[in-house]
Order: sequence, then C-alpha cells, then structure tokens
Amino acid sequence: MRTATLATFAFAALAATPALAAPSADEVLGANKAATAGSAWDSRAVLKTEYAYSGQGMTGKVGSTADLKTPRFVDTMAVGPMTGAQGFDGTHGWAKDQSGTVTAQDGGDALPLAINEAYRNTNAWWQADHGGATIVAAGQKSDAGATYDVLTVTPKGGESFDAWFDTKTHLLARVHEMQGSAPTTTTYSDYRAVDGVMIAGKILISTGDAKYDQTETLNSAAFVPALDASAFAAPKNAVADTAIAGGARETTFPFQLVNNHIYADVKINGKGPYTFIFDTGGNNIVVPSLAKSLGLKVEGHIEGRGAGSGTMDVGFVKVGQIEIGGASIKDQLFFSAPLDAMEPIEGVKQPGMVGFETFRRFVTRIDYGAHTITLIDPKSFDPKDAGTPVKVAFDGNVPEAEGSYNGVPGKFMIDTGARSALILTGPFADKNGFRASAGKGVEATTGWGVGGPTRAFVEHGGDLRIGTVDVDHPLTLLATDKGGAMAEGNLAGNIGGGVLKRFVITFDYENNTMYLKPVAGAVADLDTYDRAGLWVNRDPDGFKVIDVTAHAPAEEAGLKTGDIITAIDGKAAAGIALPDLRYRFRNEAPGTVVTFAVKRGSETKDIRVTLRDLI
Repeated sequence: MRTATLATFAFAALAATPALAAPSADEVLGANKAATAGSAWDSRAVLKTEYAYSGQGMTGKVGSTADLKTPRFVDTMAVGPMTGAQGFDGTHGWAKDQSGTVTAQDGGDALPLAINEAYRNTNAWWQADHGGATIVAAGQKSDAGATYDVLTVTPKGGESFDAWFDTKTHLLARVHEMQGSAPTTTTYSDYRAVDGVMIAGKILISTGDAKYDQTETLNSAAFVPALDASAFAAPKNAVADTAIAGGARETTFPFQLVNNHIYADVKINGKGPYTFIFDTGGNNIVVPSLAKSLGLKVEGHIEGRGAGSGTMDVGFVKVGQIEIGGASIKDQLFFSAPLDAMEPIEGVKQPGMVGFETFRRFVTRIDYGAHTITLIDPKSFDPKDAGTPVKVAFDGNVPEAEGSYNGVPGKFMIDTGARSALILTGPFADKNGFRASAGKGVEATTGWGVGGPTRAFVEHGGDLRIGTVDVDHPLTLLATDKGGAMAEGNLAGNIGGGVLKRFVITFDYENNTMYLKPVAGAVADLDTYDRAGLWVNRDPDGFKVIDVTAHAPAEEAGLKTGDIITAIDGKAAAGIALPDLRYRFRNEAPGTVVTFAVKRGSETKDIRVTLRDLI
C-alpha cells in the first residue's frame, strides 16, 4: 500500500469546452510576467512563504523557502499530528517523513515532480529558452464562466503538466499534473501584492472529492537575500528512537509466509502480540478497531492509494512504543487504515502493518528460506556476506530498483506486500509490445489492493533482471488496470513475494542498497498459477465467487460470479482456510477433480471442476 502525503494529491479533471483560438505560448507567458510584476521578480533572490492549512480533518501550517534563481527549495509542514519536510537541492529530492527519518527521493515520479515545482518557483518559463522546457500552446478553455489560456509544459527532467492562465488577469490559475496514477490540480486565487509582485493568497488542492480538499491561506510572504546551498540540502538523518534488547547488534524473529505475504508478531504499547503484515511498499499502520481497543486517538483523514483504482481513508495515531522481536521503537506516528477490509480477500486477520518507518531505522534482512527477519543496528552492519548489491531509489516510502525485462530497461518497485511474482505495468507492457507477443495465458482477476480488485494477463514470462541479478522466466502478469499503481507510466513493474522468496534479501535503506542472496534449497509453490480459473473471497456462508476466468475449467463446469461455495469435496467451506484453497488450486496436478457444493439463490447443487494448466 502506498499512503498519500500532504504533498501528493489528486484532482479529477474538470469538464471543459473544446479548445478555442488562443495566443502563442510566448504571448501568454509575456502577459503573465507583466501581470505579476515580472521585472520586480528579476531582482529577488529567495521567497519565504507561510500558509495556514485546513483540510482532511486537520489544521496547521505549511511553509516554503524557494530559491528564485536556481532550482532549489524546501517545503515544511506542521499539520495536525504530522510534521515533515521535503526539498530539492538542484540535483536530488529528499523528504523528512512524519516519523523523522530523512530519505533521498529520486525514484518514480518524485524527482520529476520536484523538478516541476522548482521550475514553477523560478518562473523559468519566462526565460528566452523557457528554461529548457518544451512548451506547447493548448488553446483556450472555458470552465465555470471563466476563460483560460492553456499551455502544456514539459520541463527538462520533469513531467508534463498543464498551466491555465486567466485570460482577464493573465495570472496563473491552475496547474494540472499527474502525480502517480492520479491527475492532480492546484488552484491559485486571491492574488496579493507583496513587495511589488503578485502572490497567490489562497491555494486549493483537491482530489475531486471534497472530503480530501486542502486549503492554504497566506499568512506571510517575504523576499530575503540569497541563501547558501546548504539551506536546501537534505538534513542529516538524526533519529535516535530505537533499541535492541541487551544492547545487542541485531535481533532475529520468525515469520509466516501466507499468500506470499510476510506476517510476524508485533506489540503495540506493551499489548499483544498482534500478527502484522510486513510490507516494504507500505507504512506502519494499525486498523481503526485496534486503535480504538488500545485507546489511541485517530486524527485526520487523507487518501490512501495502491493497487486497484479505488482509495482508502487513512488517519493518524500516536504510538508510544512498538516492539518487534528484541527491537523497540518509541514515539511513532502510525497511519490508521481499514486493512481489516482485506480479511475476506486474504483469509487471515489484518490488524496492522509494519512498513517503511521501521525498515528505515534498521538494516532489515528477510530470509525467505528460513522464514526469519533480522533487524540489524546500521552501525554494526557488515555487507560482506549479504549477497549481490542492488542500488535502490525511493518514491515516497517505496523502494525501486533499476532492472530489465527481456532486455528492456525500467524501474521496478520492490514490494514484499505483493502476492504476485512480477507485474508489468500496462504502459510498459503496451509500449514494448509484451502483450502482443505474449505466450499462452489468460486474463483474470489476479490480486486485490487498497483500491480493490486488479486484473492482468498471466503468462510464464521472459527474463527478469534486478540490478545484475537474473531471474529466469518468473510468472508474469501484464496489468490491464486503467487506474491505480499498475497503470503508472513511470514504472516498468512491481516485483513481489513470488520473486523475492527466491532470496535472502537485506535492505540497507540508509545507503540506498538492497542485497540479494539465493536461498538454500528448493523454493515451494514457485511460479505456479491457478488451475481452476477462480477468484474467491471468504464469505459468512463459505466462499463467494468474485470472478470466473473465461474458458477456464470453472466456467466450463458451470460456476458463475456470485455463487457461494459451501463445501469442497464434502468438507464444509467454513473449515477450509482460504490461503490453503488457493494453494490447492495452484499446486494440485492437472486432471484433479474438485467437487464444489454451490449455493445459487435458493438452489444448491454440486459442480465438478477438473483442474488444468491455463498458462
């Protein structure tokens, strides 16, 4: 799961009339410079602003220090229970998250979006060469009685965005920009004169759902002399909130592998243990019901996104102490999100998650062969026997590695929270013709994320390379989702537990490196795929059929979406664990006959399904 930050939000595209005749890009930008007293901007060095923040059930302040001559900035926030910062030093992005750790942000669209922000801060589009950007006039558009000159701007190294300029005032009114998989709009209004130039007095950020609207109202703005480059550099990571019992260098504890997900015991504020999922693509999370039972106050509601096109409501809780094995971390801000909504999909309890904030504080070793996790004091870590090093970059809390698929390079998320082996994003698969050249396979529901069900074409894939490590023909999903993480165009794909369980993986987040070392012995349930053609979830009466793969054994036998399976081979469904059933569908031999007792409306009947290979 990827959880939104206050700097990453979406806005549904506004309805607009067809483009009308419009002035050229240079004419639009010339008028904008004149309207904002551009000549006065020319002599300014640094702009400091502070805005009052209101939205998502929280209030607070957000600030910015923007270098107006070079592409550098620092943004800060103190909103509700959250504090944090993000910045760009002219080369690299960085973020200080709500838990206090500082991490370079050069993965995914984090760096391009930082470049975009710096480009707009410096008004680089006023330069004769537009600051190296490509700018195309997109005509005039009307909305809510106003008319706008629209420019499509692509800064060098950045992402394309649309800038809307009011045709009456010539001031910047909106920016439409993709952030991850969601179209994002920032609206500027109530411009005020500050030391001879015009600055937006009100900024609105919206996801298209008023529940998540954010309003920023100008408190103060001032121009100051030029600052040293160090003012924009990432601060040193100085958290000191961890301990390992007895002053040990490391602690090791067992985990269970279920649905290729990692589950291990965690104590919260001395209570538990609770069995949490461990997810490199996620955050520290407790579900609202557990937060309530622990007496934790939930504050705010931001929008969480991940696989699938939907969203999840996410709040915040303060946790005094988290204990994992012999390690403890004090005074943490956890997200509160309804992961327990995933229990019918996973077939196991989901009280919470251990994610980035914990992994960031330790060197974390996940031994898929021994089913153990080791948390290591970074000062004591020796990588000598850790395996092959692979550099990673971060997009928010998500680590990404450079790699390739069938020789085509790309960036891949490293995600212990994904049940799949390898998912190629729709844009990457389509651009490189992988769907057109796919071998025998099927399109089906293949997973379930924060945003609901996900679909893909499944095949025994080609060659995957992670850094310099080769993985031969992993089970590969070519995503067909139109929204969510697997529709993002800046990623090649997601490497999940189905690939990662081949390795002992060591994550050294401080040094942006992971190490891959093959596990000893054979790996169970490797690159297998459902031979029934069914996606079922837990239901109070048994298992509910959510999807039936076209032309697969289940469909041919007569199973339909909405059917309730009450028994399998004479055993009541209530006594069968969902992960065990899915394991059986993947691993029992072709030709095996499975008899389902099926309830459809008021009718109950037996349906016999003969398993066979679908890919």
